[in-house]
Amino acid sequence: MNDDEQRRLLGAFIRSRREAAEPVGTSRRRTPGLRREELASRAGISATWCAWLEQGRDVRASPHALSRLARALSLSRAERAYLFELAGRHDPEAPARPDGPAVPPSLVAAVHALTCPAYGLDRFWNACCWNAAARDLFRGWLDSGPRPNLLRFIFLDPAARRLVPDWEARASRIVAEFRSDYGHGLGDPAMSGLVEELSAGSPLFARGWRRQAVLAREGGVRTFHDAAGGMRAYAQHSFAAADGPGHKLVLLIPAD
Repeated sequence: MNDDEQRRLLGAFIRSRREAAEPVGTSRRRTPGLRREELASRAGISATWCAWLEQGRDVRASPHALSRLARALSLSRAERAYLFELAGRHDPEAPARPDGPAVPPSLVAAVHALTCPAYGLDRFWNACCWNAAARDLFRGWLDSGPRPNLLRFIFLDPAARRLVPDWEARASRIVAEFRSDYGHGLGDPAMSGLVEELSAGSPLFARGWRRQAVLAREGGVRTFHDAAGGMRAYAQHSFAAADGPGHKLVLLIPAD
């Protein structure tokens, strides 16, 4: 299928779902569904941009914008998957792919053998395992889903700013650290989709990504606000999993 045909199908699908959607709190209309302006308002996008999508124009919609559009249209799981497939984008809320690399059992065992906060990350920086101490420390992140993503938490969730005292400096470094992992996933639409989502949702990430700095994920002292209003300091250490390419172990040893 060529790009023009794919865009035409995407536009026709969005229009069909808009016309099938139920308006809220309105009287009976002669035309069914949502008006384009109503859909745009629900999704937080411009009506012009919505029209261009329906017309099959060459509009590169970000995963973040497509997610809002899917929610505004109340798409089913299958419809949402089809929307992202037609748009050529990776759905940031899609479950982990079954053919993806398995979590190394040794990584899971190591995390749960530790009493200090510890967690495992895959190459997309999804947390693939964590212990109770890490869950208690990272409230708002490790209690948010089955594979919570550290990058989305840091750059898109206001809770991260409340947890991390030096949030901007830490977040700026994390951009450069993630670029190191990004280099191993060039050509992967899931990886590029994650970058597009973060760039659209976080000006800080977008600026850092344009700088193209690359840093290894190294150790050092990390401080966090705790639930009681105090501060906790840890020495962070990161280790690559020998039997799981792309996976890493991160542990935080109390510094006091």
